Amino acid sequence: MMKPKGPVLIELDTPATHGPDRAPPVPEVMAPPPEGRAMQAVALLAARPRSRLGRFFWMSASALFTFILGVAAWAFIDRLFAEYPLLGWVAAVLVGLFVLASLMVALREWSAYARLMRLDGVHKAALAAIASHDLKAARKVVGQIEVLYAGRPDTEWGRARLKERAGDVFDADALLALAEAELMAPLDSAARLQIEAAARQVATVTAIVPLALADVAAALMANLRMIRRIAEIYGGRAGALGSWRLLRTVLTHLVATGAVAVGDDLIHSIAGGGLLSKLSRRFGEGVVNGALTARVGVAAVEVCRPLPFAALPKPKVTNLVSRALAGLFGTARGEKGASEASDS
Repeated sequence: MMKPKGPVLIELDTPATHGPDRAPPVPEVMAPPPEGRAMQAVALLAARPRSRLGRFFWMSASALFTFILGVAAWAFIDRLFAEYPLLGWVAAVLVGLFVLASLMVALREWSAYARLMRLDGVHKAALAAIASHDLKAARKVVGQIEVLYAGRPDTEWGRARLKERAGDVFDADALLALAEAELMAPLDSAARLQIEAAARQVATVTAIVPLALADVAAALMANLRMIRRIAEIYGGRAGALGSWRLLRTVLTHLVATGAVAVGDDLIHSIAGGGLLSKLSRRFGEGVVNGALTARVGVAAVEVCRPLPFAALPKPKVTNLVSRALAGLFGTARGEKGASEASDS
């Protein structure tokens, strides 16, 4: 009869030299830093140079499609007139309304594009007046800006103060600095709010949505909407084509200057600190995408602003991202501030 097996106690003559408490720590695998792939994809997509052959292809294709559509509509209406005159008149009225709506949309796009070109012209004239120190040219620029913002309640107080004090200024730089301080301050504040909202949205979508193309689409739409609203704040009223043109202009400048690269001290200070090292990589990607969105917003402000930054400080990406993500990282920032206070 076999005895039941039980625990066996083994006594060692000498204590063990190795144990769990003496085991070496497991080496940490350092993950690559966040790169902001969504915003980098948006930048490469929007800033991609267009070829003349591709432009000629799409223009000819659009013309051919419009011609075929027009011929088909004419044949359809003509057949209706021959068989059912009443339905022919209904179809003719509907086609006429469609053509009228298309012309109104085209007119609105052209008006928006012309207003953007007007802003660009004022900006170039201001730069020329500052470079030449020409008081007459500076007064002309100030007059154009006053006409541009006439009737806007958010600039009424600034326009009144500028009108009171402009006659006492006899220096071109001082006059443009006065116009900037009185007229651009409320517009800059509104533009900062739009940049912070867009950066917060892009960071949140990137951190939450796991789909690869969804964050790229969300970043593209958020940047387009941000640039359009910034243009409207400064008096541009960008349409659909104008917003896309502005996005291409801004991102082409950023790509050319390397400002969308995640290798400088700014992005490392945002995404490589101790806070994000405790979070997931997805959160790190979201914050980097938000920082790059803030950079796009600052560049859009420089493009749409009728006066260059001189009297007022230029928005800083670090401050914009800190305010934009204050709600998302409020607890962590509070703990960090408390620790810094205790250390001091």
